[in-house]
Formats: sequence, structure tokens, C-alpha cells
Amino acid sequence: MEFALVGPILVALLIGIVVYGGWFLMAQSVQSLASEGARAAVGGLDAVERERLARAEVAEAVKGLPLDAANTRVRVVEDAGRLRLVVIYDASRHPLMLLGEVIPRPPAVIERSAVIRVGDD
Repeated sequence: MEFALVGPILVALLIGIVVYGGWFLMAQSVQSLASEGARAAVGGLDAVERERLARAEVAEAVKGLPLDAANTRVRVVEDAGRLRLVVIYDASRHPLMLLGEVIPRPPAVIERSAVIRVGDD
């Protein structure tokens, strides 16, 4: 009887490792996008150019990551001498998230941000 429980528990544990490992990779990739976009924004002379540079960098950088560009959104907020770049990724349709039906899943929406100082303030 005890051995009959080992199989399902082991399978659930392995699925958990794969799902959460993949989720952490996606979360780190989203943070990387936010950081790269913020670094690119430093070169802008005004708010419009900084936002354009940040969005262009995120759009280019997402191509080299295990993320779907169609599920990636960018929000740029500039206020009080700081630019905050927020990258939001909807992982709800990612195959790893669909695999985790048998375990408590991590959040489907991953949101990470980076802040840089801009201007003379």
C-alpha cells in the first residue's frame, strides 16, 4: 500500500520541479528584458526618445529569450527624475504552465521592473 503512493508523489514532485524551474527561467528572462530596456533608455535625450529606445530594445531582446513576444507588454512611466520600465508577460498559455494542472501553479502573469535615474534632478 505504501509503495502505491510513491509513484504518484514522485511524478507530482518531478512535474513541480519542471514547472517551477521553467517559471523561474521565464521570470528571470522578464527581469532581464526590463533591465535591458532601462539601460537602452539611458541614451534618450527626452521622455519620448527614452520610451522609444526602451520599447525597441525589449522588442529586440525578447527574440533571443524563451518567451513569446506576443504575450509581452511594456509600460514606461517617467516621473520625478526616474524612468520605470515594467515588463509584463502572460505565461498562462505556455506549455509548462499547462503541464502543471496537478500541482499548485505559480502566477500566470509575470511582472518585473527596472528603474533608472534620468534628467538633472
